[in-house]
Amino acid sequence: MRIVSWNINSVRLRIGLVAQLAGELKPDVLCLQETKCPDDAFPAKAVRQMGFVDHATVGQKGYHGVAILSRLPLDEVARRDFCGKGDARHIAAHVRDPSSGRTVRLHNFYVPAGGDIPDPAENDKFAHKLNFLDEMQGWFARPDGTLAAADGALMLGDLNVAPLPDDVWSHKQLLKIVSHTPQETERLAAVQDAFAWVDVVRRHNPVPEKLYSWWSYRARDWRAADKGRRLDHIWASPEVAERCSAAMILKDARGWERPSDHAPVVVDIDP
Repeated sequence: MRIVSWNINSVRLRIGLVAQLAGELKPDVLCLQETKCPDDAFPAKAVRQMGFVDHATVGQKGYHGVAILSRLPLDEVARRDFCGKGDARHIAAHVRDPSSGRTVRLHNFYVPAGGDIPDPAENDKFAHKLNFLDEMQGWFARPDGTLAAADGALMLGDLNVAPLPDDVWSHKQLLKIVSHTPQETERLAAVQDAFAWVDVVRRHNPVPEKLYSWWSYRARDWRAADKGRRLDHIWASPEVAERCSAAMILKDARGWERPSDHAPVVVDIDP
């Protein structure tokens, strides 16, 4: 199976880019974040025309939103309201690989960005982000039937944290910038450890290679400046990680017409 995660930054505005990616990469499953679209306005007809026979969404007008588009049937769809705010930031589903019969549980997340001030006492958005990560850690530390299928799980999405020094253009300059502060990176590491998640993208693209998935719209020439951050991730449970044969970030998508500021993350899972 080919699985792609992409912060699309408005699915209705960029439905043409979704179609472009579907045609070029032919993913079996495409997980979107920041869809900015209530469920009743989701472009379901366009998605079906791309070959996605099933989809599951949790959205809200103008903000947040996550969706799973699949060429395979989705089962046991569930949503969790992290921090009790009613935000559309998580959706999960089972997907079964017909060639092997294996079933994988997908968890698609859009973690809060956290605002600009890295101090929870001064910035409610940053406090929300830290609380969200803490709740993720606690949930994954207490495995139950909602977390994984018998054959394993994937956790992916825009986690809004660049965890490693080589995941940002300048570790030293970004240590006090939201998305790369120790408060965030330590919490994300705790989330990863809680379920023994494997960062399959880094396994296939090991440090010290610089690896980014986000480049600011503020850069006049984002490619030349290349001041990126790896905010988007795909993690696998150990049994699924062993079957991951390839992983990459499609950097060129950041240069498509009217692009998202995020690039898609791609993994291939063998039967």
